[in-house]
Amino acid sequence: MRFRSILGQSSSVSFREALFHGLAPDGSLYIPESIPLLKAQPADRGITHRFPDIATEVLSAFIDDLPTEEIHSIAERAFSFPIPLVKLEQNLFLLELFHGPTLAFKDIGARFMARALSYFLEREERDLTIAVATSGDTGSAVAHGFFNVPNISVFVFYPSGKISRLQEQQMTTLGGNIHAVEVEGTFDDCQHLVKRALGDRDLVLARNLTTANSINLGRLLPQVTYYFWATHLLQQAIGSAGQPGTGSVVSVPSGNFGNLTASVYSKRMGAPITRFISASNANEVVPEYFKTGIFRPRPSLQTFSNAMDVGNPSNFARLQALYGDNLHEMQREIAAVSVTDGETLDEMRRTYQQSGYVLDPHTAVGVAASRKSQSSGSPSKPTVVVATAHPAKFPEVVARALNTTIPVPHQLEDALQRPKHSIQIPADYMRVRELLLS
Repeated sequence: MRFRSILGQSSSVSFREALFHGLAPDGSLYIPESIPLLKAQPADRGITHRFPDIATEVLSAFIDDLPTEEIHSIAERAFSFPIPLVKLEQNLFLLELFHGPTLAFKDIGARFMARALSYFLEREERDLTIAVATSGDTGSAVAHGFFNVPNISVFVFYPSGKISRLQEQQMTTLGGNIHAVEVEGTFDDCQHLVKRALGDRDLVLARNLTTANSINLGRLLPQVTYYFWATHLLQQAIGSAGQPGTGSVVSVPSGNFGNLTASVYSKRMGAPITRFISASNANEVVPEYFKTGIFRPRPSLQTFSNAMDVGNPSNFARLQALYGDNLHEMQREIAAVSVTDGETLDEMRRTYQQSGYVLDPHTAVGVAASRKSQSSGSPSKPTVVVATAHPAKFPEVVARALNTTIPVPHQLEDALQRPKHSIQIPADYMRVRELLLS
């Protein structure tokens, strides 16, 4: 499998090269030259019912410069936590992706990427610097995924005062090879600074620089795997009557749009998914595009679902490439829905009152969007909402919505007790360059 740039002005590369480069030399993102087709879902072949094995088969279809046995070994170590499917109500399910060390779905991509990079670096005997921008959960997932990984230094850029205290503590208290950089600006400022650094050829060569944002294929491709897992679990949940899993809908809380892109990849590979719901918060650049045909990036707005506060989503270019920049074709498979903060709180209350389940604000956006896209308010087809984070990471929002508190998992309690260490800088590229070269 080779990977090409979206603009097509750079040579195609191997997975290893895409992993280390992050961005293509022409400044655009890498995408697969083709989407491999799995004629049957891995779990339907009677071979396995374990997530690491399903993940190995899916990833092996993309990656041919890692031996299959090494991919399996990485998957066993990276995906060492449960990923259950929880029934919320009739035809509505949650895929809980938040049981990893930082209690967010981004653990899955970050942990695979860290181990894949380590595999190559160990054999090549060289060092690597990673720069990553975060609007919340990416930073902590990358920080923990790469913590104490040999030969790798990580710089996490996050917007000052615009993420939850728990998210901040998870990325600013590790030390060692993890450097937290607090930027006076928005997530979009952080993302712009990282992209500019990746486009700085002298800097890239001097520090062997790449990124662990979902613009890197090493983060994105592992996300494809859990959509196969979701449809496998859904088939088990709804039984064997008719054609189980056929016609299922997936609702994806969307910020930078890597998760939605991964879900569409899975459908193209053969996962039995009929439609997608792209669930945005008040940062509705993409829902607006679906309505008007005009893509109008703008500064992000701060919301209760802060990890989705993105005003210029990078991975949307990959999604457009999948559909040949044809909005009509995109609209046939994807419903783009925006959800306000008020609707987010309302959904958290409704779900808690009806089932006792506590949603985090991001997953609440996904659930609310799935209801808004159905005229009845309840899904008529089996619908899986991607549950992206543990609600305990957002105690202020939970308290505001439910007037209650929930127990703090030990992972978060430990982070709260450690002292914070961050480097504070303005949103100025020359300061970033100086920092990365120091």
